[in-house]
Amino acid sequence: MAREGLMKKFVVIGLSDAQEPWLEPKALEAIKHGKVFSGGKRHHEIVKDLLPSDAVWIDITVPLSTVFEQYEGFFNNSLRPISSQLDQTCKNNDSHSSGKSQLAIYNYQSSIVVFASGDPLFFGFANTILREMPDAEIELFPTFNSLQTLAHRMLIPYHDMHIVSLTGRPWHEFDKALIERVSKIGILTDNKEHTPATIAQRMLDYGYDQYKMCVGEHLGNPGKECITHLSLAEAAKQTFTNPNCLILQASHTKPRIFGIPDERFAVLEGRPRMITKAPIRLLSLQALDLYQKHTLWDIGFCTGSVSIEAKSQFPHLEIVSFEVREEGKELMRINSQRFGTPGITALIGDFMKQDLNNLPHPDAVFIGGHNGQLSSMLERIKSVLLPGGCVVLNSVSQESQQAFKQQAEEIGFTLQPSMHITLNDFNPIEIIKATL
Repeated sequence: MAREGLMKKFVVIGLSDAQEPWLEPKALEAIKHGKVFSGGKRHHEIVKDLLPSDAVWIDITVPLSTVFEQYEGFFNNSLRPISSQLDQTCKNNDSHSSGKSQLAIYNYQSSIVVFASGDPLFFGFANTILREMPDAEIELFPTFNSLQTLAHRMLIPYHDMHIVSLTGRPWHEFDKALIERVSKIGILTDNKEHTPATIAQRMLDYGYDQYKMCVGEHLGNPGKECITHLSLAEAAKQTFTNPNCLILQASHTKPRIFGIPDERFAVLEGRPRMITKAPIRLLSLQALDLYQKHTLWDIGFCTGSVSIEAKSQFPHLEIVSFEVREEGKELMRINSQRFGTPGITALIGDFMKQDLNNLPHPDAVFIGGHNGQLSSMLERIKSVLLPGGCVVLNSVSQESQQAFKQQAEEIGFTLQPSMHITLNDFNPIEIIKATL
């Protein structure tokens, strides 16, 4: 922790990709009188000619913990704590403005000046500072973020644009936007897994071909700026330079089906009836109360119908699906692409032998198959189920109903009222629910 009397202060300055950025006078003053500066390598290239000759530079690289250790070291070792002597000097100075100037110079010398991209509060480094050093003071000088700049170049309103950052983040929020049929999506990319090409290919794989893509590269840099309008098929084959961002616009809206017809699913060869039927599927999802849940485990997914319906209706969910049959992997791929539900994690093998340690813990579990291991399966589920979570089983036999109810109560679940359903000429089904 910094010494008593020393305030941790950051001056955070947003940059475009311009090699000669326009900065407001107060930002230039902070640079002129600063001592310690920080930013990415690209930021250093842009501002290096503006820095004082004795400037100390801290690269922002991963792991960020190392960067913040260096920040703490500066604040701990600074010889300029806020002192009553400085306050008195400013008060007694014959020129009030001169006293204010001395205080401003002092403040900048005792601060770390950080350069970031665009608006540092827009998925930016100012948010990281607020998280890692919540007691720090921040003076902010933002500029337009890259997606604002791209929208300006395209002359499109962006007040209704849905923003997704894929910069070092998983696909989840992007998948959610696609499933919800968002018509205008702005995306912050990275140069690894989430490039314009990989984004376009993912959209094509899951049937979201109603979008056009506009990619902006090196926005704000007159010598390098490039804006390209193209189809997803074209984007999937191209390589773009970094930094870049993109905007997707839909030409039309594709319908979302509530209750996917059973006959549209690819099923196990020779076993067309082995699928959770649409009415039962929807009632099971209702029992799982998925609006209130975050992570669903689907054990014994077979065709993937429950997982896919859940993802389609509740795209905020993180879904992990288990199936013992090797054929399930291909069925899940075919059906999730057919119905536009990316992001489902499908694991093949006996659930009782799966390593669950690195999986997100569920607050809802659907048991579609238990292979005669229901009692031990409930024990294992209870060990990972979050407080307030629930388990739902569709039972077609009196034996499994009794086993579920007895074991659930013995290990601490609370049974909820069950639902007895008969559909056409199929066997009666009991939808049983237990909560923790």
